[in-house]
Formats: sequence, structure tokens, C-alpha cells
Amino acid sequence: MEFQENIRVAISGLIEHKFRSFLTMLGIIFGVASVIAMLSIGEGAKREAIAKYQDLGVNNIIVREKDLSDEELEAVRAKFSQGLSLTDAEVIGQIVPGVKKIACQAEIDTDVKYADQTSHSTVIGITPDYAQLLNYKTDKGTLISKDHYDRNLKVCVLGAGVAKTLFKHKSPIRKMVKLDDQWFEVVGVLQSKALFTETVGELASRDLNTDVYIPLTSFLDRFTPTNQLKSQIQQITIQVDNSEHLVETSNLVTAILNRHHFNNQDYSIVIPYELLKQEEKERRIYNILLGAIAAISLVVGGIGIMNIMLATVMERTREIGIRRAIGARKADIMSQFVSEAVAISITGGLIGVVLGVSLSLLITLFTDVHTFIRLYSVFIAFGFSVIVGISFGYLPAKNAANLKPIDSIRYE
Repeated sequence: MEFQENIRVAISGLIEHKFRSFLTMLGIIFGVASVIAMLSIGEGAKREAIAKYQDLGVNNIIVREKDLSDEELEAVRAKFSQGLSLTDAEVIGQIVPGVKKIACQAEIDTDVKYADQTSHSTVIGITPDYAQLLNYKTDKGTLISKDHYDRNLKVCVLGAGVAKTLFKHKSPIRKMVKLDDQWFEVVGVLQSKALFTETVGELASRDLNTDVYIPLTSFLDRFTPTNQLKSQIQQITIQVDNSEHLVETSNLVTAILNRHHFNNQDYSIVIPYELLKQEEKERRIYNILLGAIAAISLVVGGIGIMNIMLATVMERTREIGIRRAIGARKADIMSQFVSEAVAISITGGLIGVVLGVSLSLLITLFTDVHTFIRLYSVFIAFGFSVIVGISFGYLPAKNAANLKPIDSIRYE
């Protein structure tokens, strides 16, 4: 019997029992759909994590003032540490090799006002290199420049959330906003930033879109911290020229700061690149687990195929005997039943791909979970469904091929 004839007979057998064939496919359909959906969720989470750490700068070392209580701060100051300062940044730049740029920032929580609108924000004084080191880009206007910094100008750049709250659909550029009791001219609006949903060391989770940025010179001249024990600045961001030397560079930075702070641990060091590598490792494990759980559905679907095919062989024993008696070989009978199993798997796999892609899009559309479909996940899910069909269809096909013609014809 020709191969094309085997395929035709297999497909006609499936069409004759449409409902049973569909029920057999369900395991494959849901298995393929769940593999695609699970892997797309994992890939989306991975991309969010990468974007989050890229916002911190993967070639950066971040030195952050520790959030200490008043009693702890008094104890530290009594031991001669004045906290993070511009002097620390200057010394690091002079001593540590491989440093490309250093940016400093100071912070204060206050209200930002325009007309009758108010937004509670974090006002951050920054040096000119800050935006470049942390991958900040503007949606409108300009960033804080060296000219703004050198001339100690009263200008500010608004986070996307602050701009939306204060100005609705109007352009904030060249408008005057009140930061605490100081008036500043808006020169730019930042693009929307991803939320920091996790605490990374001393980088507490917060909405970066509610921040307002001004020149650090203006900040130090015009804003007085509510707690006089606080450091002069709250963060130093150090960009190095080679990410492979981040750990060694951070150890040298730690040694310098320990000496300047008289071994008081009133700061912490965060290395985004190391956190990113750890995150990627965890995400790989997470994806493998998700894929394995989803693959169980495919295996269950394969078992369903095998059960139905075994029942089909029993049901069509007499037909098999007649076909063997008129000249069909074992290979022909085996090919017919394997073809049926593969046809079920391929059809179920295609439907599962459509369902899985649709499910991934719906998850993104109706929830806060971001998904991303990689082409390889579709091929893996579909390929696995075909392998399942062949594997679990082989045993029933072999049983059918091994039936003796005389016994099969006599079978009732």
C-alpha cells in the first residue's frame, strides 16, 4: 500500500469519528498552548528584569547611603564618619583605575506644585553625567546639562508621572514649578520609567516617574535636609570601562570608603551587573520549571492518544484482518495507525499554537503581566507535540501490525 493511501485512510478514519478525534486532541492542544504561554510569561519577566537593571547601568557600581535610624546615625557620627560626600566621589575618581565617569545625587522628599495641582515627589540633585550613566532619556526638552550645573541654575527635569499630574495634557516646558518653597523652570520631561518593584540593597522600591531632577549645585545651595545627621549626598554612581572588573573595582571602592568613613558601615554597594546575572540564572531555572510543568500536559495528551489508538485497534480488528488478507503488509498497517496518531498531534499542535499565542496576548492585554513570545518556544511546543504523537502512537500501531489475519477476520 502506498504511503499516500495510508495517509488518506488515516485521515478518513479521523473524520469518521470527529468528536472522538477532537477529544483525543484536547490534551495536545492544551499542552502546546500551556508551553507557549508559560514560556512567554518567563521571557516577559526576563526582559522586564533586564530593562530594570539596565536602568541602573550594567557597567555601574552604585554606592548608596544606608537608611539608618537617628540613634544609629548619632553613633556613626560619633565615630567620625560624616557619611557620603562629594569628597568621597572625588577620591574614588582619582584613585580607582578604569573609572569612566562618576555621578553624585542628593535627595529630599517634598511637594511639587503648579497652579492648583500638587504632587508629592522626591527632588534629586544630580551632576551632569547622571542621566547618561543611568540611561535616562527625555520625552520633551533637555536633561540637566553642565551649563545648568556650573551656573547653579534653578531649572528642573520632571519625571513622566509628575508632568502628567501637574500639567495634564499641557506642555510643561518653560513653566515654573514650586519645589518646597523654591521656584524652578521646567526644561525637560523624562520618558516613562519601569517601576522598581523589588528592593535592591538600599535602593528602595519606588516609582521613578514621580522624581524631579535639578542641578546638584542648586540642590546643595537651596535645600536643607530635615535631618542634620544625613549625609551630604545619598548616592554615588561609578561607571567602569569593563564589566569584567566590576567586583575587583567594588572591592577597591569599599576599601577607600572604609578608610574615609573610619570603618563605619553607613553605606552599601550595589552592582547591577552581578544582580542581573543572578536574575538571569533564576529566570532560566524558572523557565525550565514552567516548561516542564507545561510539558506534563503534552505527555498526558500523548497517553490519551495511546489509549484511544489502542481502543481503535480493538474496534477495527476485523478491518485490519481483511486488509492483511488482501495483501496489506505489516508495514502498511503500522504506517496507517502511526499516521493517524501523527495527524492528531499535528492538528492538535496547530490549534494549540494559535491558542497559546492568543492566550499570551490576552494575558498582557488584561493583566499587569508582560509576555513575550519567542519563535523557538512555538517550535519547541509544536515539535514536542509531533514527537509525542509518534512515540505514543507507535505501540498501538505495532499491536495492529502484529495481529494475525485469520484471527482478525474471525474477531467479533
